[in-house]
Amino acid sequence: MNKTLSTFVAGLLIGAVLATGGFALFLRSQNASGNNSSQTVLKLGHGLETAHPIHKSVEHMKMRLEELSGGSVTIDIYPSGVVGNEVASIEQLQNGSLAMTSQSVAAMENFIPSMATFSLPYVFHDSDHFWKVLDGDVGQKLMQSGEKKFLHGLCYFDSGSRNFYTINKPIRTPDDLKGMNIRVMNSPTAINMIKAMGGNPTPIPFSELFSALAQGAVDGAENNPASFYNKQHYKVCKHFSKDGHTRVPDMLIMSSKVWDRLSSQEQSWVQQAAQECSAFQRDLWKEYTETSLKAVEAEGTTIYDVDTALFAEKVKPMLDAIDNADVQSLLKKIGEVRE
Repeated sequence: MNKTLSTFVAGLLIGAVLATGGFALFLRSQNASGNNSSQTVLKLGHGLETAHPIHKSVEHMKMRLEELSGGSVTIDIYPSGVVGNEVASIEQLQNGSLAMTSQSVAAMENFIPSMATFSLPYVFHDSDHFWKVLDGDVGQKLMQSGEKKFLHGLCYFDSGSRNFYTINKPIRTPDDLKGMNIRVMNSPTAINMIKAMGGNPTPIPFSELFSALAQGAVDGAENNPASFYNKQHYKVCKHFSKDGHTRVPDMLIMSSKVWDRLSSQEQSWVQQAAQECSAFQRDLWKEYTETSLKAVEAEGTTIYDVDTALFAEKVKPMLDAIDNADVQSLLKKIGEVRE
């Protein structure tokens, strides 16, 4: 065999080895991802850490969807904001590049204005009333009101109630808020609520709140028990009042463009998995809240049960003054559900 032929044969052998190795690598990649040409993969992104009940719940949804569909439909989950912030995620749903996201309904206000109703204080009497509304006609119609914006609601998630917590003086009645500087979100509704109760609303970025509390720049703040515990605000604030002034749920939303591409059977599987996911998450959140309250009590924080009717009476003029006919109609329907 001459030198030229030997070189040619050697090249063929090397090429065959590389091709075989490349094909094997391709197969391993396909097997590792679990994807194949007949499998529908739905991309879900959210901004929460992997320890959060919502992340654990969408993992449960992924498992159930694979079980229901026999593996023909699955979900790839991207946590911790890797697909973008709230607005970016919703916009990706609208153009169909993201299949699903979980967001607070507060982030939906720019897309569905009537969602602002959830940010109003004392709209819901208690947790039972809250879920009776959300699981009923009012909540389900509201969840689907984003269809014109290519946003298809799948289910609600619990994110608890917001409550007051303070450094030196407990909040047992609205009068206790008089003259107190209370950190709030930079929201007109939150600001007006504190003013209605006689306090001084102080908008501060949440990332700066611990320092503001430690330095005495504010006398207190408001949030759910899990955030109070996780952000270690209990190290400064030793009084937590369970007034439950607002209950703002999270919502699992799907791109209408992606939803419409699914078969009716696939849609049925996705919806069933979402409903089971919602029930799973509510149980996790209840446990999450109870654990947080026990933990802060162990660290020296006193938990107060208060008469929420006193607080609700203080903000009633604020609700009566709302001139948005749609919101007023929704408030009336929510009140009728309680009755």
